[in-house]
Amino acid sequence: MFMVSNMELKWALLVGLFLPTCSGCGVGFKRVKNTCVDVDECGIFPSVCGDNTQCVNAWGSYSCICDVGFKEIFPCEDKNKCPEDEFSGSGDMAFQTSTGSEAECEDINECLDPNVCGRNADCFNHPGSYSCKCHQGYSNYGNNQTKCFEMDCDQFKPESDADHTPEKLKYLMSLLKNSCESLNDPRREHSTGEKLLENVCNSTNELLSEGNIADSETLNQFLDTVENSMRLIGPQLKEPVTRMETHNTFAEVAVMQGQTPPSGRVTLSTDSALFSTSWEAVVGKSYPGFAFAALVSYNDLNSFSDLLHKMSNERSDDKERSVTYQLNSKVVTAVVSNAETKHLSESVTLVFRHVEERAESEGVAYSCVYWDEAEGAWSEEGCERSWSNSTHTVCYWSHFSSFAVLMALYPVQDAFDLVLITRVGLVLSLVCLFLCILTFLFCRSIQGTRTSIHLHLSICLFIADLVFLCGISMTHNQVACAIVAGLLHFFFLSAFCWMLLEGVQLYRMVVLVFHTTLKHLYMYLVGYGVPLVIVTISAIAFPAGYRTSRHCWLSLDRYFILSFFAPVCIIVILNGFVFIITVWKLAKKFSSLNPDLSKLNQIRSFTVTAVAQLCVLGGTWVFGFFLFKEEGTEVMLYLFIILNTLQGALIFLMHCLLSKQVRMEYYNLFVRMCPHKKKPKRRTSTSQTNSSQKPLRSDGSTAESQM
Repeated sequence: MFMVSNMELKWALLVGLFLPTCSGCGVGFKRVKNTCVDVDECGIFPSVCGDNTQCVNAWGSYSCICDVGFKEIFPCEDKNKCPEDEFSGSGDMAFQTSTGSEAECEDINECLDPNVCGRNADCFNHPGSYSCKCHQGYSNYGNNQTKCFEMDCDQFKPESDADHTPEKLKYLMSLLKNSCESLNDPRREHSTGEKLLENVCNSTNELLSEGNIADSETLNQFLDTVENSMRLIGPQLKEPVTRMETHNTFAEVAVMQGQTPPSGRVTLSTDSALFSTSWEAVVGKSYPGFAFAALVSYNDLNSFSDLLHKMSNERSDDKERSVTYQLNSKVVTAVVSNAETKHLSESVTLVFRHVEERAESEGVAYSCVYWDEAEGAWSEEGCERSWSNSTHTVCYWSHFSSFAVLMALYPVQDAFDLVLITRVGLVLSLVCLFLCILTFLFCRSIQGTRTSIHLHLSICLFIADLVFLCGISMTHNQVACAIVAGLLHFFFLSAFCWMLLEGVQLYRMVVLVFHTTLKHLYMYLVGYGVPLVIVTISAIAFPAGYRTSRHCWLSLDRYFILSFFAPVCIIVILNGFVFIITVWKLAKKFSSLNPDLSKLNQIRSFTVTAVAQLCVLGGTWVFGFFLFKEEGTEVMLYLFIILNTLQGALIFLMHCLLSKQVRMEYYNLFVRMCPHKKKPKRRTSTSQTNSSQKPLRSDGSTAESQM
């Protein structure tokens, strides 16, 4: 109760009334150095307002404001008849006592309002406050001044027939169930909201790291558990904004508490998405004394590719066009305290960051989707896409759920002229390579180590081009497509390995000794064994990498394409280094006092053809890298096709048509096939040429003669 003592009133009268008449200053002022200054009554008389009040000094006066939970009692029975100077402010919050009138502040009984605690709790009034004690089975999440709600702790209980539920998910659900039950019983100790949020993030992080979400039922259970956990944790958080981050999970929760519903906008963000809506949409029709909004994103959930790349209610024309779907954002779950979230009065905005920077095009279209638990697939219902660029997509939603951005990949038909060039060029290359194989097999005058290398190089390119021509677009059959990609991977790698062997043979001929050769066993181990090991390891490590949406080739996912380009780059660099040394050594031998010009000229011609061959095959796959990238330029595509189709023709030109020995063999074959034509008298020169090449051919390294 509030009462001003007689002694304090006496001093107030002396200071406030008599002193001013002597000093010439008004009431509430005093003279200091010929100047009237305000008297701080609250500082001079700390207890001037009594208990349950706060004294506020004013210019020439002061006010007594009742504490929260108390109201003013006027000394007179009828407030309307009180003197005007005794009433100030709202009447129940502040009053003037500068004239010495007595007033009191008494406790407000909030429990007189039946809506304060609701029907599920008992209200208890306290001096300056109140508390709500929930009935059995109800809880206000530890906030004693909010309404109580029925707690459904069975929602955290795994289904009886869900034997496939991962152990980590069972542990998380058990943890949440215990926390929920502890809120129903005030006598039980329960964890804080912050601690519970940390446990949830750690459990989901371990669950996603182990990759235990193998089917749609488990995914539904996982997403439901996260959503229900946010509804359990949100009201228990004390800070306005709480953030929690692990390797696979990022969560941000905003909470507002008070007697009146919050207003304005709420914005949450994670590393991959931004969420924005109004507090009115978060609160809904009923306000229990708190409101919260939560946003959770998952990093490794996208790795469950086959499970998350399905679309419900797919359009019939999309099915006919064999459209494939791929997530291009992290999956996020948005949760609010409003229980009615199926049809919101105001749309919710989500801005997604793309995992892969890729703009929309003829073959790419973005959709805003949510996870439809009934269908076990993504759905566009209630979703509207505002705009997209290569890095972000903005979506509007009329409900809450788990959301993502789905990228539809439409098959893009290659241009007719590109297809025509590819097929005609590959057929020409196959014919030339077939002639090379026959030449290297049956032309006796050129048999040797380099000829064997060229034979196997031609065989590898022949098989690779044949598989490329027949199966590169066989994407409708996943198994066949993977086999085609594996064969291409093996034979193209093998071709580069045989080119490496040719460089090693040239190095041994020039740098070591002329009459040297490589054992065939070693050549087979390098030419076929190394590619086989690489392909086997790649297939075991990432079997899904042997196909793409457009071609039967190596996937760009997880940088799987490097299983081909890394060995190719290493071989090209090694061969380049070997050829530099070979050319340098050749130059030194040409400048010696007694050079063997015939042998050196042959080795020089071998080196020139080997370098040209490396440039053609190596350059082809520099441009070939862009062929299988969706954003590859048309110029790069044409360069790859032209160089790839010319490989067989160039090998036939360099190793067959430009070789005098091979030309003579072709001529002799033609004469035998056409006996009516007279042979030219060139036996002597031919025999002389052959005899001059025998020393070099005896080491097994002769492949072609002088150019």
